[in-house]
Order: sequence, then C-alpha cells, then structure tokens
Amino acid sequence: MALKTQIKNRVQTAAIVFLWPTQKASGKVLFDLVCSHMNLIEGDYFGLEFQNHQKMMVWLDHIKPIIKQLRRPKHTILRFAVKFFPPDHAQLLEELTRYLFALQIKQDVSCGRLTCNDTSAALMVSHIIQSEIGDFEESQCRSHLLNNNYIPDQMPLIDKIMEFHSKNIGQTPAESDHQLLEVARRLEMYGIRLHPAKDREGTRLSLAVAHTGVLVFQGHTKINAFNWSKVRKLSFKRKRFLIKLRPDLNSSYQDTLEFLMGSRDCCKVFWKICVEYHAFFRLFEEPKPKPKPVIFTRGSSFRFSGRTQKQVIDYVRESEFKKIPFESGGPGDRVDSPSLHCWKESALVSAEDPSASRTTRASPSQQRNGHGDRTGSVPHLSASSGHSHGMVNGQKSLELCSHSPNGRQPSPLTSPLLNDAGSVRTDDEDEVRRKRFPTDRAYFIAKELLTTERTYLKDLEVMTSFQSAVGQDEATPESLKKTVLSTFEPLHKFHTGFLREVEQRLALWEGRSNAHIKGDYQRIGDVMLKNLQGLKPLTANLHKQTEVMLELEKACRASRRLEGLCRDFELQKVCYVPLNVFILRPLHRLSHYKQILERLCKHYPATHVDFRDCRAALADVSEVAEQLQGSLSKMENFQKLLELKKDLIGVENLVVPGREFIRLGCLSKLSGKGLQQRMFFLFNDVILYTSRGMTATNQFKMHGQLPLHGMTIRESEDEWGVPHAFTLVGQQQSVVVAASSLTEKEKWMEDIQAAIEMAKTSNGHSSELLTSNLTDNKCPEDSSAEAESEDDITASHTSLERPSPHRGNTMVHVCWHRNTSVSMVDFSIAVENQLSGNLLRKFKNSNGWQKLWVVFTNFSLFFYKSHQDDYPLASLPLLGYSVTIPSESENIHKDYVFKLHFKSHVYYFRSESEYTFERWMEVIRSATVPSSGACVLNNKESHAH
Repeated sequence: MALKTQIKNRVQTAAIVFLWPTQKASGKVLFDLVCSHMNLIEGDYFGLEFQNHQKMMVWLDHIKPIIKQLRRPKHTILRFAVKFFPPDHAQLLEELTRYLFALQIKQDVSCGRLTCNDTSAALMVSHIIQSEIGDFEESQCRSHLLNNNYIPDQMPLIDKIMEFHSKNIGQTPAESDHQLLEVARRLEMYGIRLHPAKDREGTRLSLAVAHTGVLVFQGHTKINAFNWSKVRKLSFKRKRFLIKLRPDLNSSYQDTLEFLMGSRDCCKVFWKICVEYHAFFRLFEEPKPKPKPVIFTRGSSFRFSGRTQKQVIDYVRESEFKKIPFESGGPGDRVDSPSLHCWKESALVSAEDPSASRTTRASPSQQRNGHGDRTGSVPHLSASSGHSHGMVNGQKSLELCSHSPNGRQPSPLTSPLLNDAGSVRTDDEDEVRRKRFPTDRAYFIAKELLTTERTYLKDLEVMTSFQSAVGQDEATPESLKKTVLSTFEPLHKFHTGFLREVEQRLALWEGRSNAHIKGDYQRIGDVMLKNLQGLKPLTANLHKQTEVMLELEKACRASRRLEGLCRDFELQKVCYVPLNVFILRPLHRLSHYKQILERLCKHYPATHVDFRDCRAALADVSEVAEQLQGSLSKMENFQKLLELKKDLIGVENLVVPGREFIRLGCLSKLSGKGLQQRMFFLFNDVILYTSRGMTATNQFKMHGQLPLHGMTIRESEDEWGVPHAFTLVGQQQSVVVAASSLTEKEKWMEDIQAAIEMAKTSNGHSSELLTSNLTDNKCPEDSSAEAESEDDITASHTSLERPSPHRGNTMVHVCWHRNTSVSMVDFSIAVENQLSGNLLRKFKNSNGWQKLWVVFTNFSLFFYKSHQDDYPLASLPLLGYSVTIPSESENIHKDYVFKLHFKSHVYYFRSESEYTFERWMEVIRSATVPSSGACVLNNKESHAH
C-alpha cells in the first residue's frame, strides 16, 4: 500500500506542475507536452482522443487550435491512446513504445474490443500476469486471477491461463510485453476500430482502416479488404462514404463502392482517420499544405500532420543505433493503475479503466539518472520540462550527449550512457595522479597491449559462453563440438595467464612498488617473447577457421533448434558484433601483436635492454602470421558473405565457392517514381540491389540482380541531369543510379569497372540469386505493406513461438542511414585497426569530463563504464564522421583532445598521452575515411597505417 500511496502522490504532483497550453495553441502543442511528460520519442503512433459535443470519439487535430475543438474544455477528458497500429511491433524501436502498446492491448482485451478464441485470450492473459506477478506459483496465480479480471468471462479459462503461465518462467516483463504483442498482432481484430455502416442493400456492416487499406466487417468477421494500391480516391457526400477503385479487368467490383453511415459527421470522422492512416503508412514525408483558395473553398481542408512511419523509423534508427534499453520493474513493483494515461484540462490524470492493472516502470530519464525505485508509471514533470530540455515527441532532445555547432540543438545520436549522471567524472586530480606514471613512449605502447588484451580476453569469453550455451545441447553435432568449441577454451585459459603477467609488469613499470628503482621492469619484450612462444601450439589449427564457420553454418541449416540457439545467443548484449567475427578474433589478434612489436622495435635503439626480446618476439609472431595470411583473406570474405546472408531476404545461393564480396552501400536508383534509395551489393560476378524491408527482422528485401558478365558502365550526369549519376548497362537491362557524392561515385565506378574486368576471365554467368521472380517494376511500398493475418502462409511460426529477431545496427544499416558505402578492403583494414582504452568525454555545457572505457572495432566505438563490464552500454558507428582537432574558438583548453563530427553531432574525447592520442586518431581515421580500390582483396598493405 505504501507504494500505491507514493504513486498517487507523484501523480498529484505531476498534475500541479503540468503546463496546460493556452486554448489558442494548436493541438500539437498539447500533444508534444504529453510526449515530453512521458519522455516518449515515438509518439507519432499515438494520439489524444476525446468525446465531442455529438458524443462521438474523435482524435485531437494537431493543426487546429484547441479552443476550436473542445467545446467544454474543463469537462473534457483527453485519453492518450494508440492511434496507428503497425503490422509488426518490431517496427517499434523503443522499449517504452512497446510497453505503451502492450497497455493498449491489455485495455482492448479487457473491454472486449480485441476479440479472439479462448486459446489466444488465455495465452495473452498469461503473458500479462507474467509481467505483473512474475514466475508461476500456483496458489498466487489462482488468487491473482480471482481478484483481477483481464477478459470478459474469465472464470472458465482460469485453468488454461495458469497452464500457459507455468510455461512463461524466466520471462522478463519486457519479454512478456513482446510475446503479448506477438500474439495480438496476428489476431484479425488487432488494432481494429469499427465504424457502423450499411451497404446499398441495407445490410449492416462495419468499416475499419488498417495499415493495408480499408476493411469491411460483418460482426467481427472481415469480409472484404481494399488495399491502398487498389484505392484511387476516398471521399464522402453527406451520409455516403465512397471508395473509388483503380480499374482492374480481373475484378468483379464496380469502380465506386458506396456505404451509408449514421450521419455526415460519422462519414467525416472515418474519412479523416483513413486519410491519416494512408499518409502515415504509405507516404515518405508529411504532405505539404494546400494553398488556400482566394475566393471560396470546396471540400475539407483536413490533412495529415506529423511524421510518417518512415520518418519516425529513420529518425530513431539514425539517431539511436544502440542505447540503454527501457527496462521494467520487478514483480514487486506492480500496482493497480490506469491502462493508458488520460488528462483533463485541469491537468489531473484520471483513470480510464480502474479495473485494469499494469506494471510500473521507470522512465528512461529516471534510469539514466540512476533512479532504480521505479515507483510510478507517470514520470514526474517539472514546470520547465516542457519548454527547456524535454523530449517533445522526438523533435527536441533531452540533455544532449553531443555538442552542436552554431548553438543549434542536435538530436541525440546514440547514447544515453554518454549523458549518464551516474558515470565517473574526472577532474584535475586525475591529471596530477597521471603525472606520476612513466611518460616513456614504450610504456604507452605496452599499455596498449594491456588494454587491447583485456578486450580480447572478453571476446574469448564470449566464445566460451557460446560453448556453454550451445555445446551441451543434443542438437549440436559432435564434430562441431570438437572443432568450434574446443578451439577457444585453451586459448581463453592461455590468455588469462598472459593478461595477468602483462598487468603485473605494467603495475611494476608504473612504480607502484619499489621494483622500478632498479629499472628491471620497464620493458615488455621478455613477457611477449615467452608467451608468444607458448602460444604457437595453440595457433596451429587457426587456418581451419573457415571450416569451423562452414560446419557451424551447415549444422544450423540442418537443425532449427541449433539455429535458434545460435540466433538467441547472437542477440545477447555480450555478443556486440556478429558471432562469426568472434571466431576470427584469434587470427586478427596475431596481427595486433605484430603491430605492437613493430612499434616497440622502431622506438627502441638497438642497445636498449628490451630491443633483443622484442625483435625475437616479432620474428616469432611474424612467422605464424605469415603462415596464416594466405587463408585469412578467404576467411574474411567467407565471414562477410555469411553475415550478408543474414541481412538479406529474397536471396538464395549467396555463399558459393569463388564469390568475392567487394562493396556495399547506398545508391539512388532512377525509376518511374524518381530517385529511390536502394542498398547495392557488389560481388565479383553480380550486383544485387535491395530496399530496406519493414519487417520484424530488419532485413533488406531483394529487388533485382545485374550479372557483371557483359556489363558496361558509363557516365550519365549530363544525360539525366542528376548529380553523380552513372548507368550500368547489362545484357538484359540497364539501371541508372546516383551516388551521394563525387567521392562515392568514383569509388563505385572504380570497383564496378574492375569487377567487370575480372568477370571477363571468369566462367561465364553468375548463378541465379533471387528466390522468386522479383522485378523492379513492382513498387516495394506496394508489395511490402501487405497484411499479415493469423493464417498468413508466410508466417512460419505460430503465435506460441518466438519471432526471429535480427540485429538492426549492422554495417548494412549504418551505410543505409549514413548514405555511404564500405568495401571489403575497408573491412580488412578495420580488423587490424582495433583499439581499447580509457577516454575522457566532455560534458555539454560544463568543464567536467566523463571517464569511459572505449573499444574501437567494426567501424564503431563501443562504450563501457569500465573494462570489467561484460557488454557495452552504447555504441557510435563512425562511418560518415570526420575526426579533427578542436579549434581555439571551441574553448577546449586541454591536451590530447580530438573531435568527432557528423552533421549536427559533435563529440570531444581526451586521451592520456601523445601516443594514445595519435593511435586513436589513426584508428578512427581508418573508419571515417574509407578506402577505394576494393576489388583487390589482398591489397591491404597499401592501406595499412
């Protein structure tokens, strides 16, 4: 009861300070305040609904002034509710958004709006109570169901609900929300709001609108659907609602369908909802307002106002590739409270359905500030938060993690962590302490060995965890256990000892004991020589890593269970890069040792006490690396093909002998609809082009392939009047594309031309890659927006099974959002240019610096609070960024500071020494200035730093 009282007090406090806008303000002003109040970024899926003077439920118009919509504002209740239901909750990128959707589903189920069979109802309730009371305990579960009603006529289903609940053990509240939405989205009535109507014969029907188009229901059964691609025009005339269809010789429908509704206002309300649904799900951008007529108006001037779904997804993906997730409270934090928020003009939060209960969760802002109590679902709102730094529907940002030139407020790019008030801040005392440490360059080179070894050992732990997760399962073949899983245990054991020795040596070198007085410990070559000689036997089989990856791939294809285990493991936070990347880490680590030893040998004079050991260790590691170099390029290429296979749908036979990956990235393809962004993949035999699919898996949808055999390429800028355009002339079709810049165009043309020359000497045509007869004539927006019903044949799993999620922050997605490209040479260079260590990041609007453990790999910075953390809390993909030194005007009065800059996003980082500053600049430049000449896969030496 104390928790309930605390929440009640917080709600009352929020009511007092909530800033109600003036009635002359537009509806959008109020809606943005509500989104700010909840720290909701994806607010565009929601709306404020109220009962108008005709007793009809309508949505608050964002454009019109509030005073023109609310006749009796002080007596009007505004309900915050889901307005647009996407076909798949995987399109909702924020945990908070999915949680609010789960609340809406709970409310719809409770009031009988979301009808379904008994099994689906019991399954949904089981996920709801798992979220609210935690794991199954029979007496507690039965008592809870007797005291709480989640569905109409619940009593006969209690045993079935308990049976399902007993299978949910271990599910977190967030996972329960996920499962609830997964069941709900497959129901025919998911997101359906019925509007009574009659057809021409007077039959009672209902009309509804969904992301796919206009639907017709008889009772709760869908009897017709008119997809947006078939609808030419929607209009109303008095009580008649008219649907004009595009001509179709194969259809028996007349051109215009007519439905009779209760009144003109009923028609207009439904017509408005249709207009908004069409714009939100079908348009790329918010429609422009029509110019006002000079003399008289005809028809409604209503239009959709706000971001489209594409704009919402693009905004969140571009600005927050990876962030601290919104997390739910534990089972003990659950109280009775309204299903979704409601507001009166007096700013009191009122309960729409007191009988419905929900899980209380901390807002993302509370979590970032270290509030772990999760004491209420309605976050505290200060009087200034709606105006100064509050997140208003994603349009303005909270305390931002990046600086902005010209004083503009940029959007948050990736990382609430970088804004975490709970992080350690350093001051000048740290500098005083650091000055006691050695300043010799050799020390900092040795320290790089230490910091990168810590990261490497963590990466080996990922593989040993994989061994524990997968190796014990009966679905894993014995041969796979012997190859994949036995490789990493001895390596992990060895490097644990190696790291311990390096840490001890560095501690002595730093003078933390009296040993440094003798000067015997200011070296690292002896430690490396001893351990590299001990490492030789463990690296003997590393040239077989291709076989390891191939065997793992074959085993996953043969066993759906093993495939699921691998997929689930890869989605864990510790697996911060694709799993196959970890498999190749031991090979890449050898090149890192070689680079470190080369720097030491270059730094030391021949007379130095450490020089001889370093040179001997360099000879040893060079010998092993040289033996493996021949197969390394093939392994990297094979790994990249396997990774791309996961990112693409509609593609078969991608991984075949002889196929080499060359470049991937964004180009605009010219079609009848103008320039459309497409993702292109260049191989040594074929070019594939795709669009980003709006699917649960975040994959890219295949549209076509262009064999390189017989292809020519020509400049087309003057021909089409499009900047940076060129034409790919194939034997069967030609495609006009445009790059984002002259540099991008030159890279693509150089690589494609070289690949065409290589294809002339190959064995003829490439294999067919498309899984179906896809052509680019079919608009992807038409084909990808089809509905997915309960019995959809494309749904390979039932509502009881978990979906197949996929990472949404792979290099393919980064290139898509940054409108750039990356080559295989870039990938090969990137694995050699890895770095770890502490960096200080400047806080915005203060002189404080935040200490972070930072890992650079896969073209990204991964941020941790310390090197002991098991997984990164945030990441920053660097493609498209520039790295420079701050100018004097930026008032960064510290040494060794570098600046990262992309559009309005600016970050300042400080390193501890000249050497580490040079190294961070060097490796980041390798990611921010991608190379060209990608077709020469073995040409890494010319790009090495």
